[in-house]
Amino acid sequence: MQKGIIGKKVGMTQLFDERGNVIPVTVIEAGPCVVVQKKTVENDGYESVQLGFAEVREKLLTKPEKGHFEKAGVAPKRVLREFRLADVSGLNVGDIVKADVFAEGDHVDVAGTSKGKGFAGVIKRWGHHRLKMTHGTGPVHREVGSMGASTNMSRVPKGKKMPGQMGNERVTVQNLDVVKVDAENNLIALKGAIPGPKGGIVILADSVKKA
Repeated sequence: MQKGIIGKKVGMTQLFDERGNVIPVTVIEAGPCVVVQKKTVENDGYESVQLGFAEVREKLLTKPEKGHFEKAGVAPKRVLREFRLADVSGLNVGDIVKADVFAEGDHVDVAGTSKGKGFAGVIKRWGHHRLKMTHGTGPVHREVGSMGASTNMSRVPKGKKMPGQMGNERVTVQNLDVVKVDAENNLIALKGAIPGPKGGIVILADSVKKA
């Protein structure tokens, strides 16, 4: 990882390129983030930096959290995330990371928590087909159906797609194009959609795959 930042999903809108084509974009309030901790090979066995994002009242912190920020000499932050960057020599505790760490044309991976949709059946959760609406099907036309052989297996196999909680899990969307960066207002516009609701916390990092 070469660079990364913490952000908050603002919402979706559209921009126009030089040819007049409509580009659907997601606007992210990226930073400003402050370096709260720096880990080194000598002390921790690896190199990384811990970034903090979004202000929080001190009364909402636990004593360990309060001591962590006092040691760094920075204001308390609501969100803390660690980034294992390839080179951390240019960052020190107290430094500010802004949206201009990314530029137009970059490709990023965005990780966030998807919207929780509660308990869902197999049709909504996995896209299964329902049973035929003919005589004999009864009131179970949206049921999961057979879950295991009655003789050989006699149990539900591991990994069987079943009803359960849908959403509310960590999702990463890869290779999104950075369409525009507004460093003055700490905004980044990415082409396409990202996981999570409006106001959800997301992590931006340079793409691990070639676009």
